[in-house]
Amino acid sequence: MNLESLLHWIYVAGMTIGALHFWSLSRNPRGVPQYEYLVAMFIPIWSGLAYMAMAIDQGKVEAAGQIAHYARYIDWMVTTPLLLLSLSWTAMQFIKKDWTLIGFLMSTQIVVITSGLIADLSERDWVRYLWYICGVCAFLIILWGIWNPLRAKTRTQSSELANLYDKLVTYFTVLWIGYPIVWIIGPSGFGWINQTIDTFLFCLLPFFSKVGFSFLDLHGLRNLNDSRQTTGDRFAENTLQFVENITLFANSRRQQSRRRV
Repeated sequence: MNLESLLHWIYVAGMTIGALHFWSLSRNPRGVPQYEYLVAMFIPIWSGLAYMAMAIDQGKVEAAGQIAHYARYIDWMVTTPLLLLSLSWTAMQFIKKDWTLIGFLMSTQIVVITSGLIADLSERDWVRYLWYICGVCAFLIILWGIWNPLRAKTRTQSSELANLYDKLVTYFTVLWIGYPIVWIIGPSGFGWINQTIDTFLFCLLPFFSKVGFSFLDLHGLRNLNDSRQTTGDRFAENTLQFVENITLFANSRRQQSRRRV
């Protein structure tokens, strides 16, 4: 077994543990709708299966002198819109769901993933980068959607929910920005990192953006609905507080720089 296969198997194990944890939480939902647990469980199950294919040397094809892992895109085509669905449900936790906005975000994300797949399979460099740019533009629209109209939904509800959403969307954004960065510096793009590092990063980012996000999201919602806290609830609360502290520190540094200017 080579290192890349080992990394993929470790990822599969992480997804399995994540799915089992979300299933255990669903046994005592504490005010969080069961459909949110169902989506949280389905995401790591689907992602784990896609990565298992790569672990056994499937889901790959050679294109333009490099290996395109199309199993990743099969994973992302399903799981990333579902992550946006989960984030949207949190933003609209206590109000009627705006399915037009949710559908817009999810369908735009499919454009992002499709553009990335076509780019990865393109033989000519200029075509590859053209599709990459198309995907990045669609991704920027996603960021606008979650930081503007979706975030505005939380302001019509409780301050506690708005605060939770701000922490989640910051965590969400930082991790998702990593995807196009790793893609462009990896073998699919400029080739500044080798295939092994690329594989490691595309195991690390999805783990924290899928299991990590769903963990924080579900435990955060459970804390909103019930003051009784488990160890997982406290860990999620401390992690989200850390995210908020980093954000506040970054904002204060930015304000200090502006004053100097």
